[in-house]
Amino acid sequence: MGEARGRELSHDLAMNGNPKIYVVEDDLDIARLIRHNLESAGFRVRSYTGTANVLPDAQKERPSLLLLDIMIPGGDGLELCRQVRGSGSPLAATPIVFLTAKTAEADRVLGLESGADDYITKPFSPRELLARIKAVLRRCEGPLAPASISAGELEIDAAAMTLSVRGETVTTTATEFRLLHYLAQHSGRVFTRDQILDAVWKETTFVSPRSVDVYVRKLREKIEDDPERPRYLKTVRGTGYRFEVPK
Repeated sequence: MGEARGRELSHDLAMNGNPKIYVVEDDLDIARLIRHNLESAGFRVRSYTGTANVLPDAQKERPSLLLLDIMIPGGDGLELCRQVRGSGSPLAATPIVFLTAKTAEADRVLGLESGADDYITKPFSPRELLARIKAVLRRCEGPLAPASISAGELEIDAAAMTLSVRGETVTTTATEFRLLHYLAQHSGRVFTRDQILDAVWKETTFVSPRSVDVYVRKLREKIEDDPERPRYLKTVRGTGYRFEVPK
């Protein structure tokens, strides 16, 4: 997904100019502020005040990234995020960033568990918003090595950015894929959350170690027979995580 998505993004740029971002925000003043800063940074922007037309439009012309508020008319950003991730099409791989006034940690965790690549709270700094959008887009484009990893019932194809579990293709976000690929590449080695953040997220100024726990939990739901008793992604109490190949 990520490498393939990076190639698709590069193709989109060659064909259509700068990356297009769909912004779903019902506060018109905030929407104008976002549009101004994104367009000044070279992005193309399509704005929505509700969720109704976002998915059909995105399926016709896939954006480079979706920037979503959570509390919006006609539905909420969380549900829209779930619909994108469950679309079963290339759209499912689109990076998603939440920009919301919901600041509690439980809300942030829920946003990440819904499939978001980042979660930004209001009020926000336009400079921070741009930095984090660019960081998410870079995370989707960078190359990965080795090209392919086979581990138990998992096939991790970095060239196509696809994950197969017991022969079935499983959809992941770019962040989920990069996390799994990194841990599997270093099978048997224990990593702290901070080490994982440095390796997978790279730009860690705005990311907390709690995010690692959320993504590990999401991956376990996708690759483990019993997420509560994981065979691949092991917790090393008091330290961090280790990838193991089941015997």
